[in-house]
Amino acid sequence: MRKPLLGLSMMAETEFVSAILPLLQSNSVDVLEWSFDTLYHTKEPDWLGDLLNFFSENNRLIGHGVYYSLFDARWTERQNIWLNKLKKEVKKRKYNHITEHFGFMNTDNFHQGVPLPVSLHSKTLQIGKDRIFRLQEALDIPVGIENLAFSFSIDDVREQGLFLDKLIEDTDGFLILDLHNVYCQSCNFEVEMQEIINSYPLDKVKEIHLSGGSWQDSVYGKKLIRRDTHDDVIPEEILSILPWVFSQCQNLEYVIIERLGHTIHLESEKDDFLKDFAKVEKLISESDWRNQKKINWNKKELKLSESPLEDTLLHKEQTMLTRLLFDSADVSLIKNQEFHYFKTDTWDPEMILTAQNIIKKWNPY
Repeated sequence: MRKPLLGLSMMAETEFVSAILPLLQSNSVDVLEWSFDTLYHTKEPDWLGDLLNFFSENNRLIGHGVYYSLFDARWTERQNIWLNKLKKEVKKRKYNHITEHFGFMNTDNFHQGVPLPVSLHSKTLQIGKDRIFRLQEALDIPVGIENLAFSFSIDDVREQGLFLDKLIEDTDGFLILDLHNVYCQSCNFEVEMQEIINSYPLDKVKEIHLSGGSWQDSVYGKKLIRRDTHDDVIPEEILSILPWVFSQCQNLEYVIIERLGHTIHLESEKDDFLKDFAKVEKLISESDWRNQKKINWNKKELKLSESPLEDTLLHKEQTMLTRLLFDSADVSLIKNQEFHYFKTDTWDPEMILTAQNIIKKWNPY
């Protein structure tokens, strides 16, 4: 019997540290996940370094990247810099694995961007594999990819599991199954969570993410839009399906609860966060782990092309799409674009407007 380790996505904000202090003091946190690239342009506080080092020295630290941008069709110096900084980070402290997000961010001010989805296409798959190869080549630990919350169309929702499976097959990689991301897609496209989850390669799920989010009013007045904002409690719909998910993921090693550091202010919010942790802890304790496995990972020999794979047309379309969204272009204009790699004619108008709101908020320019 080997139950997964329960932990937190670490945040540097004082409000977050105050909220999780009881969990740290009671040794309830089995593992920490750290987004190592979020402080690349800021000095790491001593207290944070000490905490990360403690978990690292006890083989209880995992890394989660945000800004590599797996599907950026152009390779620039910023990716080289990112990989070099990652190499230094894994020399400084031991990580059990490293993960990244599905999607692309291709603006100069990328560290304020959000990943946008791509559709499954032979060229986008090649670009994604090339980026994963280069990430894996830089490391001697497993590399995994997280499913994305945002999709423009039901087709992208239904094919993301297959896309992820193909992405990681050559590196013997793994999947983070973010259940709130699935919940967002379930709500926004009216598909059962279980149906979406079953479309993923569950035998490759090594880590699960749990979080809350928020609702956004519909411009068309049809329904509320679910957003992955990491600023509220874990929805009951996710907690209720969690035991079933556990039973399907026989290679699961980590369960991570996420909450943005600046979103816990009130005592009631702290209490709710601690209650969520206790609920998940109880569900893990009550689940049957007798069929759990542990797969030994060995780094594969990868054949990298001398130069990173690029595609001029895909880069042009990614750049144009990002600009159209940021400029709040008319939905019909976006849907009528004759893109080669983006099937904008099939996109849900509501999700186009949602993408415009997201990208305007983060302002990647």
